[in-house]
Amino acid sequence: MAKVLQEAQITTANARSKLGKGEHARRLDAESAIYYRKGVRGGVWFARWRNHLSGAAYRQAAIGPANDVNDKPTEGLLTYSQAEKEARQIVERARQEAKATADGPPLTVRFAVETYIAERDARESRRKGRPVRSDAHQRLARYVLGQEARGKQKAVPAALLADVALHALKEKDLLKWRAGLPETLKASAVQRTINDLKAALNAAYGAHRDRLEPTLPEIIRHGLKAVAVDADEAEPRARDNQILTDAQVGRLISAAQDIDAEQEWDGDLLRLVVVLAATGARFSQIVRMKVGDVQRAQGRLMVPVSRKGKGGKRGSVPTPVGKDVLDTLQPVVTGRANDDPLLERWRHKQEPGSVGNWQRAGRGPWQSPSELVRPWHGIRARAEMPDVIPYALRHSSIVKGIRANLPIRLVAALHDTSTAMIERHYSKWITTGLEEMARAAIVPLVPQEDSAKIVQLRSGA
Repeated sequence: MAKVLQEAQITTANARSKLGKGEHARRLDAESAIYYRKGVRGGVWFARWRNHLSGAAYRQAAIGPANDVNDKPTEGLLTYSQAEKEARQIVERARQEAKATADGPPLTVRFAVETYIAERDARESRRKGRPVRSDAHQRLARYVLGQEARGKQKAVPAALLADVALHALKEKDLLKWRAGLPETLKASAVQRTINDLKAALNAAYGAHRDRLEPTLPEIIRHGLKAVAVDADEAEPRARDNQILTDAQVGRLISAAQDIDAEQEWDGDLLRLVVVLAATGARFSQIVRMKVGDVQRAQGRLMVPVSRKGKGGKRGSVPTPVGKDVLDTLQPVVTGRANDDPLLERWRHKQEPGSVGNWQRAGRGPWQSPSELVRPWHGIRARAEMPDVIPYALRHSSIVKGIRANLPIRLVAALHDTSTAMIERHYSKWITTGLEEMARAAIVPLVPQEDSAKIVQLRSGA
């Protein structure tokens, strides 16, 4: 186009008035131009460009009528600068679409989310050894893809965002979707949903960069930036009533022992609660422990690191424990292979032809925190601590380390977290511990009254 295009003076109304009827062009770039077509009753603007990817020699699109009276913005009429801006946008959108569809149908937000959900579901299923839906599946299906009515749950329509093509995705599309999330969602739930969508879109860009614009990551970053939450509205983390004393932890373990015996858990429930209390680890960590992670000679448990974050973390956190904890675990360590799951429980199935009769169907590792919900109700009722939650054992373990004046970095390492998280969520107890240390260093500064009345005797008196 650049070699044969004959450019004309079309930038001002005065210059266009001197042109004859027909088409007159001005180059936008090497393969696109803005055209002015002059007729009997006035002129109009249109854009024309070459599109190699689509296979077509040239494409063109109308822009609108020209303002041939003056060069001032007028409703319904376009000056050259207005028409040029619109022409560039038309050409850019067309090129993006051609690039996005060169190797197949356009990539959409729905495609990105569905691909991400499939990967997350597969990963969770591998971890648990059975087909499961990931948390990301539940959140994104409800707030992006939509879902059909199921049981007592009503049908949820798909978000408008789902059918937006990735090459045409704008920051305003993401902001509009965010604004449409239910106001009843907690800030933490909103942020998890946003993080899931961000991960899905970034993964799609990483896999199809050749079909998408390089500006897409910035659009995603700005459109899905972290939710700003006022400190007063932030969801409480380590509440005062969830920081337990050693005596309260002992009551919970004693109650777990009682419930274990009454409900015939054969020690499985007790051992789970004991390990949670002794390590302060997350449920998802301790259920992955192996028999070989109990190192009695060293007086410690090797707790697998969490799977939070990126990078595929591996390894274990050595956690010192007492002889009482090791003795509690001894029955499930003796005579078993090092690679066997440490903490297991009985599985049950309903007897054929019966109603409410269940029989044991083998043992297997704990799989989900939901398995602890029902027995935990019994534990806290027996311990007369109706509001305590299992995560209180982790909160209490962290605060116990802080109160013992352990370095914050060591407390964070023992609990497989960061010093930033410790400082953010447990600052109250850090401050208290530092105050106690500072108070121990106080020395008297003001002279005492009795010492002020002492009279120095003269020598030889």
